Amino acid sequence: MTAATPHLSALQGTPIGRIPVTNVSPVIQGGAFAAKASVGERIPIRATVFREGHDAVNASVVLTDPSGVERLVPMAPTTPLGFDWWAASVVLDREGPWTFRVEGWGDPWATWVHNAEIKIPAGIDVSLVCTEGAALFAAAAKRASDAGAADTAELLRTAENTLSSGTQVEDRLEVVLGEATRAAMTQFGPRELVSPTPDYPIFCDRQAALYASWYEFFPRSEGARWDEKAQTWISGTFDSSHSRLEAAAAMGFDVVYLPPIHPIGRAYRKGPNNTLDPGPSDPGSPWAIGAAEGGHDAIHPDLGDFDAFDRFVAKAQSLGLEIALDFALQASPDHPWVTDHPEWFSKRADGSIAYAENPPKKYQDIYPINFDIDKEGIYAE
Repeated sequence: MTAATPHLSALQGTPIGRIPVTNVSPVIQGGAFAAKASVGERIPIRATVFREGHDAVNASVVLTDPSGVERLVPMAPTTPLGFDWWAASVVLDREGPWTFRVEGWGDPWATWVHNAEIKIPAGIDVSLVCTEGAALFAAAAKRASDAGAADTAELLRTAENTLSSGTQVEDRLEVVLGEATRAAMTQFGPRELVSPTPDYPIFCDRQAALYASWYEFFPRSEGARWDEKAQTWISGTFDSSHSRLEAAAAMGFDVVYLPPIHPIGRAYRKGPNNTLDPGPSDPGSPWAIGAAEGGHDAIHPDLGDFDAFDRFVAKAQSLGLEIALDFALQASPDHPWVTDHPEWFSKRADGSIAYAENPPKKYQDIYPINFDIDKEGIYAE
């Protein structure tokens, strides 16, 4: 159910609606970016909603799912009362782009309840108050009937007739303010001066985007062996790592995370514990991406080829695991980008390319990319 907003044409050019709705959350930079959620996650939606005068104000969330279906979610005042803070929570039940808006509106029903609970016990304008209440119930009954809610429409017509009956007025008030009647009026009662915010985006991702257990390992370490004759280590491969996938699955992990699997640079290669004097068989840091064998679009030949990687992924999937790759946007001095696109890297005063630093740590084997110099070219690559 959504409310019509015939007043909007009168509000064109104004910064806020007739009922101000401010401080809406979750909203990222005015809606320029989508808030993030996952399937089944409960999302709190909050806003400040207020109006002038003594008439009651109310608020609701209009939630739109990826197929365009709208759902109305009532909001409620939050504590501490008096600060005009309203809140609701919604649960997104499918992946994709959702939107929400907050609608502030005048609530004639709540205004009538407030007045009736004061005036009727005091004997003030009793007949007029009952007449006004009966009119609200009649209008709500018609809306319920039009919506196909026959039982609710009958309940509201009964409330209308009760207010118009000749029984003791306090008894009539007690009947029409029962829990069922209040719920029916919350759904079908009148809404005045409906003032919506813009539609704000929320992107709902799969549940694994919120939480999943990750297991990291280096395929190079799985099945690695010492070659006595050559006096060197022989690297493990994707094919020799299948047993480690089985172990990760047996431990209940959801995702296997791999460090970069690309060729590793040789210039300024680091040895164990970041030492500057690696041995002849030290493989270097996998985050020093790029060598003569290729860059980010290549696989280190020690690990296998693309067919071996495909077998590795297929094995993981057969075990219910996903594979996550560390996509590190940086380059070793041997990366093809350094030769083909030296402008993509920051230069120091002496003309040399600036390597990565986190003082006092230095990473001479890694060149960070400067994304501000040739954004279009980098994105195209």
